Amino acid sequence: MSEQQEEGRKKQSRFHGRVEGEGRRCAQAGCAEPGEFRAPGDRSPGFDGPGDWRWLCLDHVREFNQRYNFFTGMSADEIADAQRPLAGWERETRAFATNGGDVPPRWADFTDPLDAIGARFRDRAEALRKDGKPLSEGDRKALKTLGLGADADRRALRRRYTELVHRYHPDRNGGDRSHERALQDVISAYTRLKSAPAFA
Repeated sequence: MSEQQEEGRKKQSRFHGRVEGEGRRCAQAGCAEPGEFRAPGDRSPGFDGPGDWRWLCLDHVREFNQRYNFFTGMSADEIADAQRPLAGWERETRAFATNGGDVPPRWADFTDPLDAIGARFRDRAEALRKDGKPLSEGDRKALKTLGLGADADRRALRRRYTELVHRYHPDRNGGDRSHERALQDVISAYTRLKSAPAFA
C-alpha cells in the first residue's frame, strides 16, 4: 500500500473523539474491539471531580449515544426550567462595595490620549442640526467639502456652491485645469446635499 493510500485510509477512519493506539478494550461485556471513544461512567461529574469515564468501541459508543438522555431523572418542572431560553443566565453577581477598595472607577479616572471616547460623542453632537433634520455621515462629509457647518440652509448651500464653481472652473482660471478634481468634489457634494432630507 502506497503512502498516499495509507494516509487516505487514516483520514477515512477518523471520527470526532477517537483516541487511537492506547491498547484499551471496549468496556462493553464480551466485546473484543479496541476502546477508542470516551463515554460517561457510573459516577457523574460533581463537586469532587469530573466523574468516571469508560472506553467503548465505535459501535457501542453509537449505541450509548442513541440511548443517552440529558433529562433522565429530572421532573417535568426541572425539564421545563432547563429548556427556558435564558436558563443559566440568572446568576447573582456581587455589587460593588462603596466603602472599601472595591469602588468602581470614575469617568475622570480614564485617560483618553487618542480622544477616542470624546471624539465619538463630539461627532454625535455635530450630527444634530438645530432644526432637528437628520444628517447622515455622507451628508456631513459633503458639507465639509463645501466648507459649510451642519446648520447651513438651502440658500447658504446654493451660494457656497456658486462661489466654489467660480473659483475652480477652468473657464474662470484662464483654462487652468489644476483644480478639476476639487471642482468634481464640489459638484458631487452639492448634488448629494440638494436632495438630502436636511435641505428639502
